[in-house]
Amino acid sequence: MSRDENNPSPGDASHKRSGSALRLGPRKKAISSNPLVLHGRHFGRTVFALCNYPSLLTAGILRLEELQDSPIEDYPADVRQEHRVFMELINSYPGLIDRLTNSGEEDIIHVGELAIRHTYCLQLGKGASGARGDDTKTLKSAVLEWLVPRGQAVIPPLSRNIKSDRGFNHEVTGALLCPAGLDWSNVETKQNLKSSEITVRGDQWPIFLYARSEYDVENPWKGLLRSEILIFGFKHVFTSPSLVDREPKATRSGNAYLHGMKSVTKGSLAYIATQVRFALSSSSVFSRTDTVTDSENFYHSILDLLDDPDEDEEVTDLLTWWTRRVFPNSCSQRTISKNSALSKIRARRAALQERAATSD
Repeated sequence: MSRDENNPSPGDASHKRSGSALRLGPRKKAISSNPLVLHGRHFGRTVFALCNYPSLLTAGILRLEELQDSPIEDYPADVRQEHRVFMELINSYPGLIDRLTNSGEEDIIHVGELAIRHTYCLQLGKGASGARGDDTKTLKSAVLEWLVPRGQAVIPPLSRNIKSDRGFNHEVTGALLCPAGLDWSNVETKQNLKSSEITVRGDQWPIFLYARSEYDVENPWKGLLRSEILIFGFKHVFTSPSLVDREPKATRSGNAYLHGMKSVTKGSLAYIATQVRFALSSSSVFSRTDTVTDSENFYHSILDLLDDPDEDEEVTDLLTWWTRRVFPNSCSQRTISKNSALSKIRARRAALQERAATSD
């Protein structure tokens, strides 16, 4: 006989509180059990962080009908990019497009198709903005551990909770945020950056994006988006904060594992670069329309480069490099340790097959 979920049996309450006595309990309370909210968190981090979900879904659904008569190639570049993000969203969540376009009769009777669509948009947006807020909060203090080699102190010290002394107001963060091509060691340049005499736009990328903070004006791709501080930031958000210093301590699964993420995406690189840049800045509130940090322009400028088909060779090499650094176990080709039992088994099998082939 089935139980009514609204009238649980007496044993249900204690079971829900503790779960199975033979299972390890959760280390922390789940952020949300709503699958759309959880998906919105991951989608914002890995595909596109600054979506207007109601506009994205509404325009995307209407565009699907239009595409029956004209190909997407006939649309402007910005519309093509928007449609690509829309398609990635619906393809990454099985059944979402059906739920948006073919709401059941019961759903329509109770709340209406538009209300359902609005609810889905709110859930996805809640997840994306929630993840962005969580990452902004934790990176604010975490980034201070990555400014100087381990064991050394930042001088003068930086506050973990107050950001007003960061940005161009501090020697260390100012050097990292200095636009590539400018010389932070130049007294006049440094003063002009501090006083905002030099206005830094979002598409003037900071030197910290480059490996070892070295910018080659003749080869701007060299070392771009391969810095150590970006790797630390990526591991902090996607794998586990404890893996940043290569000393695994936490037992909870990272965000990448929970969502089956096995490779680095263009969106995740742009997202981490934006988050680390903001953590280094003196701005206290992350805002898309902040003209001081110009975060939205910065984010879009990184994505525009990574999405440029003319840069495909460099981008593919960059993403491969990142995946090998962050997800080494997900690489399709794994090397077998010499003198291991597995290598001996493989060698023995190869010898047997060769012997069988020559005997034939």
